[in-house]
Amino acid sequence: MSQTLDGLVSELAKRQGDRPAFGHLGKSLTYTEVDVLSRRFAAWLQHCTDLRPGDRLAIQLPNCIQYPVALFGALRAGLVVVNTNPLYGEEELKRQLQDSGARALLVYEPLSGPASRVLDETVIEYVLTTQIGDLHTGWRRWGLNACAHYRRRGGRRMRGGTPLTEVLKPETGRHWVPPDAAELALLQYTGGTTGPAKGAMLTHASLLANIEQLRQRLQEVDSGAGLTLLQPLPMYHIYSFVLVMLMFSQGNYVELIPDPHDAKGLAKAFERVKPSCFAGINPLFIALCQKPEFSQLDFSSLKLTISGGMALTESAARRWQEVTGCAVTEGYGLTECSPVVSVARPGMERIGSAGAPLAGTDVRVVDDQGAALPSGESGEIQVRGPQLMQGYWGSDNADEQRHADGWLATGDIGQIDDVGEIHIIDRRKEMINVSGFKVYPSELENLISAHPDILECAVIGLPDEEKGEFIKLYVVSNNPRLTTRGVREYCRERLTSYKVPRSVEFRHDLPRNSIGKVMRRTLREEAIHELGLDQRPDSQQAGRLG
Repeated sequence: MSQTLDGLVSELAKRQGDRPAFGHLGKSLTYTEVDVLSRRFAAWLQHCTDLRPGDRLAIQLPNCIQYPVALFGALRAGLVVVNTNPLYGEEELKRQLQDSGARALLVYEPLSGPASRVLDETVIEYVLTTQIGDLHTGWRRWGLNACAHYRRRGGRRMRGGTPLTEVLKPETGRHWVPPDAAELALLQYTGGTTGPAKGAMLTHASLLANIEQLRQRLQEVDSGAGLTLLQPLPMYHIYSFVLVMLMFSQGNYVELIPDPHDAKGLAKAFERVKPSCFAGINPLFIALCQKPEFSQLDFSSLKLTISGGMALTESAARRWQEVTGCAVTEGYGLTECSPVVSVARPGMERIGSAGAPLAGTDVRVVDDQGAALPSGESGEIQVRGPQLMQGYWGSDNADEQRHADGWLATGDIGQIDDVGEIHIIDRRKEMINVSGFKVYPSELENLISAHPDILECAVIGLPDEEKGEFIKLYVVSNNPRLTTRGVREYCRERLTSYKVPRSVEFRHDLPRNSIGKVMRRTLREEAIHELGLDQRPDSQQAGRLG
């Protein structure tokens, strides 16, 4: 395998040639086309800007075939890619652009309003724009772009900038010159679900190590006929990114879904593409299984369903297998580990287990004093392996989570069972202290979500003068007759008394981050404001694949 991510492109173009590599909305790019277009992008960066190897380029795109072209083109020019959420508001975007020091930005034009308003407060010098249908042809291109403009009408957009279509034109006389091999590939900002996001420095070596580790763990799935991954999760998230790179590196096909929130459209894509692999998260599995048109599909082609990004509830895992006939293969990881630490072996899945650590990865569980704990006991998970990040970008203490012997403190609470598989309990900083007893939100959420009238739920802890904290439960129900009393009675029958939520609030939906993970931090901030408590939530940090 190549020593760099971008080096994969040349190798695969020679071996795979005209086989399709990426597609979205009816258009696909072959391995050869990805090679050619990314060379043109790299040549433009080298000849039409003064960007130099090591400079940062932010890519702010939804899932579309322009993404891999820009990604590999930037890496081929020796740049560092900053994956950026196209749905960011002004403050989030400004902070990430300022922190990364990005000098160039590729932005999705229909969502470019926030970028246009913060550019003057950043060091961005080069702006490129693209639309959803730019790599399509003829009327299809015009129709897709017109539709996207109509849906986003009324908002301010980027004025000026260089259209990506101009950059990718053939016969410009520009030629790509391979630079010296780069070490750093990505600045991948952590999810920020429990605190400010940080830029994890992921190298070519750490990412390629993780891709190879995943290949070894999942190799039983490939029948030799080639796989098709249906990917609704955004590529700017590290969980999705590495799964896509894994599939690409093996010569497989990836169908990118621009809007993961359109469950009906995703069901249609399932029927059209007939994927052998699917990547999802807990709420996505729930949403799809609720759609009658999804449940009626033929899933005979589906060989692998991967879950990450947040805890997988037993009810969601069982329902998915009932509907599709395919068990959910759960994994665990974090941005700082490029990101995968463990994945269940396909065909040997156990609900509640994130599988054994990947090859070359050491995992241990320690107590509050840092002493290693035996199997079956709960403590903080620590990880050591070739996929670990280089450090945090701009941090005065690059090893703030790393011990001298190479162990990374994850901040996750879990245990390792007798067969060496990892079981995740929750984030250390989200543990609730009720009268000195430890309560983990994920444990309660897993049990309560099994209620037949509850689609999903979230648990937080709030300050209490007498008990330290009390438990509040948020419920999304499919039964308007379900009451607070009914929920609490359900909990009393199944939980010890101090784990029963004192407060229950029904909601139509729950706040989520870009990949769909519930933002407990947001719920806690809202609740504290409603209670009128002059207290800010603890500053917390998390960047989880699982």
